[in-house]
Amino acid sequence: MIEYTERFFRGLDLWSLAVDQAFLNVSHAEAATNGPVGAGTDYYLYTLSEECDKCPFTQLQRIPADKRHTVIKVDASRQFALRLLDRDVGRYSYSNDSYYCQLSSVQLGEFGVYDLRLNPPCVLETAKEPVNIYLPFITIILLAIVVGGLARLARYGLRRSRLPAAPVEPPVEGTDKPESETVTQAPKKRLQSLDTFRGIAIMLMIFVNSGGGGYWWIEHATWNGLHVADLVFPWFLFIMGVCVPISLRGQIARNVPRRTIVSNVAVRSLKLFIIGLCLNSMNGPTVANLRIFGVLQRFGIAYFVVSIVHLFCHEETVQSQNRILRANEDIFRLKKQWLVMALLTAVYLGIILFVAEPGCPSGYFGPGGKHLMNAYPNCTGGITGYIDRAMLGIQHLYQRPTARFVYDAMPFDPEGPFGCLPTVLQVFLGLQCGCTILAYACHRQRMVRFGVWSVVLGLLAGVLCGFSKNDGWIPVNKNLWSLSYVLATASLAYLLLLLCYYAVDVKRCWSGRPFVYAGMNAIVLYVGHTVFHKMLPFHWRIGTMNTHFMLTLEALWNTVLWNLIALYLFQRRIFYNL
Repeated sequence: MIEYTERFFRGLDLWSLAVDQAFLNVSHAEAATNGPVGAGTDYYLYTLSEECDKCPFTQLQRIPADKRHTVIKVDASRQFALRLLDRDVGRYSYSNDSYYCQLSSVQLGEFGVYDLRLNPPCVLETAKEPVNIYLPFITIILLAIVVGGLARLARYGLRRSRLPAAPVEPPVEGTDKPESETVTQAPKKRLQSLDTFRGIAIMLMIFVNSGGGGYWWIEHATWNGLHVADLVFPWFLFIMGVCVPISLRGQIARNVPRRTIVSNVAVRSLKLFIIGLCLNSMNGPTVANLRIFGVLQRFGIAYFVVSIVHLFCHEETVQSQNRILRANEDIFRLKKQWLVMALLTAVYLGIILFVAEPGCPSGYFGPGGKHLMNAYPNCTGGITGYIDRAMLGIQHLYQRPTARFVYDAMPFDPEGPFGCLPTVLQVFLGLQCGCTILAYACHRQRMVRFGVWSVVLGLLAGVLCGFSKNDGWIPVNKNLWSLSYVLATASLAYLLLLLCYYAVDVKRCWSGRPFVYAGMNAIVLYVGHTVFHKMLPFHWRIGTMNTHFMLTLEALWNTVLWNLIALYLFQRRIFYNL
């Protein structure tokens, strides 16, 4: 039930392959009388991944004429195209280059062995079938069922052993009630679904940051697109925004002076920024190339802006008896704040659409490098990247963006300073959700509005990106924190919160466990899993670690371990907030 394969096949060591790799055996076919076809001619193998949009082919390997077989390790995670040339045209091969042969939509598999015969037209054959990379999911689910069953059995046995000491024991079906009351009860001042949502986000973040099992669709998208990892950060920002009006309303109700509230907001934002800066220095506090911005830094900036705007622009009541206004009072109470957000968004859109980076076109949202046939190699991120480089210097940006390895792009910081503008809107959409919770006490009123917001935001995101990955007006892009990305992730956040709210606070058919524990100490888990990322017992290496099963097992181990720490803190009533 794992992607096991025998070690040797035709003399090839399959265990030397990394995860999602395969062997490609390029061989010269034999002619009837003249020996090898193309004898004395070297060939050059070029590839083009489906993930590289509008890119030229990139040289992978020279196929020497004096070797009948040339074995190459190739990435088998995504579809790609192959092109063979009988001459070296440099690093890239463009559409106007003549070629010996070409294969499109090639899909190899992990630990597979494939023969590419140079006998025009080129023929690709499967010599050894690949393994099924999704079998680990079945194995891990079965393991989880077994472990969960044993845990419940042990818990039941422990309770049974304590029965004689408690003569007035409630019925069996009620034995869980005292323990779970703190989780399943929905107190008026704290919705358990909010902690559950936050817990899902932090647990998913830990799993993703632990490698996510090595699956490409779990990791961050290369440039445009939306993968599982791309949901985590905006969901955190969204739920932070939800809690802003709830927190500020409580302070205002206690007659806390506005000056004190502003001071508290500023101190918390500064703490977030400083902690994020310290985490960036974990590999060595070299000031010359220290990354300035990051996840927590963006949290701090967006939290400060949204909180201050809400504090000074919020209207507690809607002074109108109009039916439409009263039915949407949660929105109209924020009309001044919506105006501020509209102005910020308009400024942001005006810059990215009409201001050009020197040497680059205006409205360019691409990754630079070899994108658009290598037309703008130094335009990574367009004006966004240019502003970040101008403000911080290229040495203080993130040096290993996802686009660098696929597009040969420049360093680019997905959490850079200019991207804070659309991030503010992300947090504000969460704040709107929080105001909906405060404005309406009825479950139905809240859920209907959550659903409507989810649909509206999703449709707006689809219109902006043209319901396309790469060809819309404003593609969904986490690196740029594009407007369509903000709307799409906020739409999914509203949907997830709706499901959590219905299950946890309305029907109470789910206590939110185990995620609710993590949600109550999210900052501790985030900092902790970052600091101890390369340490036992959170991470380990056994053997080559070149299968999805081992990588998924390790990622789940780390995630579960941190959730157990969250459970311990919950039981000890230890909760830490900045």
